Amino acid sequence: MDKLKQILTAKEIDERVSDIANQISHDFENSTPILLGVLKGSYIFLADLTRKMKIESEVEFVRLKSYNGNTSTNNVKILYDFNKSLEERDIIIIEDIIDTGNTLNFLCKKIQELNPRSISIASFLVKPESNKFRFKIDYIGFEIPSDFVVGYGLDFNEKYRNLDSLFCLISK
Repeated sequence: MDKLKQILTAKEIDERVSDIANQISHDFENSTPILLGVLKGSYIFLADLTRKMKIESEVEFVRLKSYNGNTSTNNVKILYDFNKSLEERDIIIIEDIIDTGNTLNFLCKKIQELNPRSISIASFLVKPESNKFRFKIDYIGFEIPSDFVVGYGLDFNEKYRNLDSLFCLISK
């Protein structure tokens, strides 16, 4: 059995998601942005964020793979591609976590080729020590150290997504 150490409570997460939703609602009050969720990890953050926003939005998904277990492969694969036109639209990429930045770099390049009006990034978690790309991240839930974390949609081999808090996965 894996050992977990709680680092963020459900209450802390809920309060921060509310803050981000309010900021996005303010920033896009005259727009109907497309929230592009990066599956699978972002689905809980995206759902909570969408319910708390005070503006109209559309939701689309993309599924990318760049991890094997708890290790980045540095190779991004598209498992499920979005099919909505992004041309002249405000796009907000919704990420669960930005670690190395490889996945986000890949996705931003792909979206940019589709001529959006704007691209913004909202990430539940950011690991600044690991990020080798220097993106402008418009909305950050929490900055965390380079530990491997689970819960609130983030998994380890498909386990722990259901946890309402965030935990560090401690190796045995």
